[in-house]
Amino acid sequence: MSLGINGHNITRNMIIVLASLAISVFAWGQHKEESKGPAQHESRPSGPSHASRPNQDRPTGARSGGTGGNRAGNNAGRPGNANGPRGGNAPGNRAGNAGANRGGNAGANRGGNPSGNRGGNAGGNRAGNPAGNRPGGNRTGNPASNRPGGTAGNRAGARNYTPPGRTVSLRSGGSASLRPNGQIRSINRNGMQIQHNVRGGRTVITERNGARVVTTGRSTGYVQRSYMTRGGASYYSRTYYSHGVYSVNVYRSYSYGGYRYYGYYPGFWYHPGFYGWAYRPWGPPVYWGIGVGGWGWGGAPWFGFYAGWWAPYPYYASPAFWLTDYLIAQNLQAAYAAQSDTAASAGYDQGSANYSDQGSQASNSGPVQLTPEVKQAIAEEVKAQLAAQQQQAGSQGGAAPVASQGGDVPPALDPARRTFIVDHEITVVSDGQECELTGGDVLTRLTDTPDTNQMVTASVSASKKTDCAAGAQVAVSVEDLQEMHNHFQEQLNNGLKTLAEKQGTGGLPKAPDTGTVASDVPVPQPDENASKDLADQQAQADQTENQVKKETQDSGGGQQ
Repeated sequence: MSLGINGHNITRNMIIVLASLAISVFAWGQHKEESKGPAQHESRPSGPSHASRPNQDRPTGARSGGTGGNRAGNNAGRPGNANGPRGGNAPGNRAGNAGANRGGNAGANRGGNPSGNRGGNAGGNRAGNPAGNRPGGNRTGNPASNRPGGTAGNRAGARNYTPPGRTVSLRSGGSASLRPNGQIRSINRNGMQIQHNVRGGRTVITERNGARVVTTGRSTGYVQRSYMTRGGASYYSRTYYSHGVYSVNVYRSYSYGGYRYYGYYPGFWYHPGFYGWAYRPWGPPVYWGIGVGGWGWGGAPWFGFYAGWWAPYPYYASPAFWLTDYLIAQNLQAAYAAQSDTAASAGYDQGSANYSDQGSQASNSGPVQLTPEVKQAIAEEVKAQLAAQQQQAGSQGGAAPVASQGGDVPPALDPARRTFIVDHEITVVSDGQECELTGGDVLTRLTDTPDTNQMVTASVSASKKTDCAAGAQVAVSVEDLQEMHNHFQEQLNNGLKTLAEKQGTGGLPKAPDTGTVASDVPVPQPDENASKDLADQQAQADQTENQVKKETQDSGGGQQ
């Protein structure tokens, strides 16, 4: 009992200490509850102050793939909002930048335009739809940022567009480019340019004495000569010769970036009402079969060859879709004929296309069908061209616009034109490797400004099984794109002529007006010397190639 007082004192002191601790804990808890406020965390806005602001503070383009790109969008809300990416704020960020960055387009959300990059599709930000990449879609001003991967490495010039092989200087002047296997890729000598495709086929271009001579086969090509000047613009006559048949068209020159390009110029226009009829929906759908009374393609070798890759629309809601199938068919027929010519002259085995078999190919592991989205993009180009021709037909009787003194942008670089149908075999480079594009393949131009070699970047929107892989980015010359656009316009006019002849028959609605107005630049007569000029050029090209082969084999050609 001697510890009674001391024990009592100890017990009382312990109770006081414990009570003080309990009061402190209770007060701390109350303070924390008061600091939360009524539903303040739940109602905090997640948009403008964080995820939706432009990512100028973080180098999103430098990150690779979609993960790094989303980090710059969602995690931008972290400073001052540690809970932002969690709970109620995460879906808000996903609807903003994260969803847009899927597919790797991290850099494309700059400028606060998160909705443009849906699907990460290089062709136009819509899933598989190259037409989406129209003016306004690339509001950041950098079309390259919308490419697959979307990193800074995909911008113009960053990819390897140098073809493999070596360049040699020729003793007799000029140069030659050789592939790694020793095959001649190209020759530039004495005003003549010779280009060999990877699967055979040769293009020869010569410009002498004011004439431009181009051969694309043993009996195919054109001769172009100066024709007239009107309204400050220069016009040229171009006579085509193919297997004994002549045709002639007018081309207008465009001076741009120190280079000259040539654009197709119609020889006549329809009355504006016909273009309006061809642009607007028909109303009830038109069923137009492939047999007699319709397209008449049934049983044609080319049609069976490409079966499984392309199929006509089951019906047509407007003339624009009818014309789309017409254009595709014309290019496939030409491609089939060109491959037959190549097979005859270079031993290329055309074989069976078997396009319905999507087995993996080393040269093309992507889809091979011409998708509805790509066809829709072509249809949109058809509509745009019809609208432009209607406007031109109603303005001064179809007179040409006056050329600007500073030079004109050729149609191939028009920001409103993105989709191009390949009209002839060309070899392009993708990531340091050559691949082939053939008639009917579809490209979407990604960049608007040519490099020093007058090349721009394009994405392969649709390709056949042995061609460049769908989705690949390739370097293509502005001149090749311009020729694709020229061919598109020529075929569209031919399609309009056929449509005007068939309107009111076979289930097609009757057109209100199919009258025409002659162009202010009349179409000249064909140059009947064209066949001889083409034959002479082929003989000169053969001689030049034999000399180059001997020279490079004997001495190695002075490798550079």
